[in-house]
Amino acid sequence: MTVIDPETQAGWVPEAESEDDVEDMPLSLRLSIADTLTLGNATCGFMAVYFTTTGILIPHLSGSQETGMARHSAATAVILMLLAAIFDLCDGLVARKLRSSPMGAELDNLSDLISFGLAPAYFVLVYGMVADDAHQRVAAVAAITVLLAVVLRLARFSCVTMKDGMFQGMPSPFGALTVVSIVLLELPFVPTLLAVIGVAWLMVSRVEYPKPRGILAVAMLSWIIGAMGLLAAWAFDAPGGQALLQTGCALQIVLAATIPLFATARRVNSFRDNRREARAAQLP
Repeated sequence: MTVIDPETQAGWVPEAESEDDVEDMPLSLRLSIADTLTLGNATCGFMAVYFTTTGILIPHLSGSQETGMARHSAATAVILMLLAAIFDLCDGLVARKLRSSPMGAELDNLSDLISFGLAPAYFVLVYGMVADDAHQRVAAVAAITVLLAVVLRLARFSCVTMKDGMFQGMPSPFGALTVVSIVLLELPFVPTLLAVIGVAWLMVSRVEYPKPRGILAVAMLSWIIGAMGLLAAWAFDAPGGQALLQTGCALQIVLAATIPLFATARRVNSFRDNRREARAAQLP
């Protein structure tokens, strides 16, 4: 029953009816700001697949010789993956500051699978079809390896509780960007595929990576924005754009390889400190 205040003529609904209305509210109206950012992540991943198909694969299959179009499309696809990484970084920050719906974790995993699993794996597959020295079937195996590594990594992330501030295995956004960096370096086919498979192994390994929080989150955001600038310079054939892109890709690979070394060193130092404290406690 709705009661009308005779002075204000405003209606109010008892608490029980209000809760029923919330239950009947359409799902789209209950998405939080963090969930909306997560959906932006998924959209970027899908569009990365779209530009890889329409700008690289289809022109290659049709015999087009326009290398500029392929360069623009490759840059656009990678920029969209970078933008997806920004959405992924921001939705976690927003969820901690504000709130996330009960679907937040599931939406995040599904979006990450599209943007950091399907999109980079498809990028590797198309590379195996268009590169001069590539072998399509071998590239397909490497692409499947990347996809399955992300699937396993996301599933494990949902089941395994790690100590605060650390990831077990390379985070999927960082892994995806490392995979496309390896491809963009245009190394010979065999080293490229071995490096891609190595990144897939790092994603499912027990190697620890720090979570991007505080200063590290700001540094990562700055790095992503800088990488977008390098890709834009390369796409528009700016002077030195190719060298800048290769430098950025090489730096991404170096970071992927060296970051876990710091975590390993910290764990070793912590183990040594614990042993010293245990020995000191045993002394009379």
